[in-house]
Amino acid sequence: MKNFSTLLVANRGEIASRVFRTAKKMGLRTVAIYTEADRHSPYVGDADLSVKIESSYLDSDAIISAAKKSGAEAIHPGYGFLSENHEFAMRVQNEEIVWVGPDPQSIQIMGDKIEAKKHAIKANLPILESVNDASSVKDIGYPLMIKAAAGGGGKGMRIVRDESQLEESINLAKNEALNAFGDDRIFIEKYIERSRHIEVQVIADKHGNFLHLGERECSIQRRHQKIIEESPSSRIDPKQREKLTKASISLAKQINYVSAGTIEFLYDDDSDELWFLEMNTRLQVEHPVTEMVTGIDIVEMQLKIADHQAIEFSQSDVLFNGHSIEARIYAEDPVNDFLPSNGKLIADRKHLSNKIRWDTGVSEGMTIGTDFDPMLAKVISHDASRDLAASKLAKELEKTHFGGFPNNIDFLINILRDENFLKGDTTTDFIDRCKPSRSIELDFVETNFLLTSAALWLQHESRTNANVLSHIPSGWHNARLPHQRVSFSIDDQDITVQYKRMRDGSFVNDNNQIAVINEVTDQSIDIEFDKIRRIVNITKHDDLLLIQHERGNKLIELLPRFKNDQELVQKGSLVSPMPGKVTEINVNVGDDVIKGQTLLVMEAMKMNQSISSDQDGIVEEIYVNEGDQLETGTSLLLVKPSDE
Repeated sequence: MKNFSTLLVANRGEIASRVFRTAKKMGLRTVAIYTEADRHSPYVGDADLSVKIESSYLDSDAIISAAKKSGAEAIHPGYGFLSENHEFAMRVQNEEIVWVGPDPQSIQIMGDKIEAKKHAIKANLPILESVNDASSVKDIGYPLMIKAAAGGGGKGMRIVRDESQLEESINLAKNEALNAFGDDRIFIEKYIERSRHIEVQVIADKHGNFLHLGERECSIQRRHQKIIEESPSSRIDPKQREKLTKASISLAKQINYVSAGTIEFLYDDDSDELWFLEMNTRLQVEHPVTEMVTGIDIVEMQLKIADHQAIEFSQSDVLFNGHSIEARIYAEDPVNDFLPSNGKLIADRKHLSNKIRWDTGVSEGMTIGTDFDPMLAKVISHDASRDLAASKLAKELEKTHFGGFPNNIDFLINILRDENFLKGDTTTDFIDRCKPSRSIELDFVETNFLLTSAALWLQHESRTNANVLSHIPSGWHNARLPHQRVSFSIDDQDITVQYKRMRDGSFVNDNNQIAVINEVTDQSIDIEFDKIRRIVNITKHDDLLLIQHERGNKLIELLPRFKNDQELVQKGSLVSPMPGKVTEINVNVGDDVIKGQTLLVMEAMKMNQSISSDQDGIVEEIYVNEGDQLETGTSLLLVKPSDE
């Protein structure tokens, strides 16, 4: 590299680690920035040097100060945060620091989705009709999609199906957009029900070379955020691909684009029509699938282009090999409407099979909070065919021992195994239409094996940690006594396991099923139960046990032997459905409310959630204040039915 030797990444988590990986390969010295919340995050240790900032990853002054303090001559913004902030890019350049990305003018043009559409029209790209305010929605009709003008990633997006939802949806979208991007402008366009999200990766240097690296499909989304991406699309044929890539290059040339960028399109599965959506002037979360099928390191290309190097190959040199699929692991609860979750990551033991790549921002023992986006890691597979790539990715997720709080891994596995997914029927309404199960449901035999394994692993742990008589086998007695008992909570059910140790060292339960322990460690148990033998990974933290079964992991709770009466939640109480901060309280004590009325709003991981009344009534108590940081299950307020 001629123009810089030290690179600072103005980001955190998995993307920081991913950029460091390539930068080190290229011989660059690397610098991380971190806040107190990230003091123990893995990416900090992945850099050669790290600098603490006292504010946030949106503080441009702190980031530039860190660059100067560390001797960084270049800044890579990653994605999110300030990556598409043209003022930050300009400030970096004015400080004579190399900006690894497009020029500030391109960021400004494409960062405003309303302005971006004007340039798309100049480049002869088709666009969806849109309006800028609620008074004009009659011109395009329902259903509608509200979008933030200044950013993406699902923030500030809402589907509106009728007029009754419009006002509140606009307010929520504006608040999310302001929190995420510092800009509450929105626009409204027609919502296409059976569509696909198709995007084209482009690369351009400072010497007039423009190339594309094929397309990705990112249609499977929840809350308008992508969870599974792939390359190539299973729907796009060579003629359509030619049309998409030609249009993308046309737009990149129209704005004299430089560096890596992504042109996004909406594709109507019924009519085969396509429309320009937006251009992302940064690295995309899903860039690994393109790297897997082309063999091209996109971050390396970004760094070389920032160093004024010319692209060393032509479009005909870009070859596409096989199929790649990426799954995003989120700290969220699919069973609870995908609301954010938090807690300690008690296990992170990856399977690491062939042709699998992990881009991760977490490690075992970390506490996951609600300060940042809930994405924890990306798992990427690659193989000769789409079916093989999907199968290998599902198997990787099943065989990896990962968890400690609600996450979406089971949901991802169910999608990858779904027959509609495997057929390529992956429009943006996939989750609502195909309804893949949001958890792994175990049958009686599977549950019995899992809980028996847990019970016998616990009895071994108890003997290992015993302070007295540790040499006596668990459950030993010289008289006829009842079976040993241990109770668990699994999938909202309380189940008791009963077992007795036999003279030969085996165990028998109350159904006369025999269990033989071949080996047991502090991380697993090799058990033969009812003549079926498996090695079961188990991790314990307090009263939680993460147990790996054949199709994934289950987080279960060890119940106390003697239960105290729990205080019942008072009828009419509303509780927090997720960890987060109270941002609005819209009622006062004594107010009359109706069913469905928004009572307060919570925010977590840049997402707003309205808490609505479940009945007509009167607000009798309010237990929280604006600004309070709450845990899941915290009582919020009490609504008494009107007739009481």
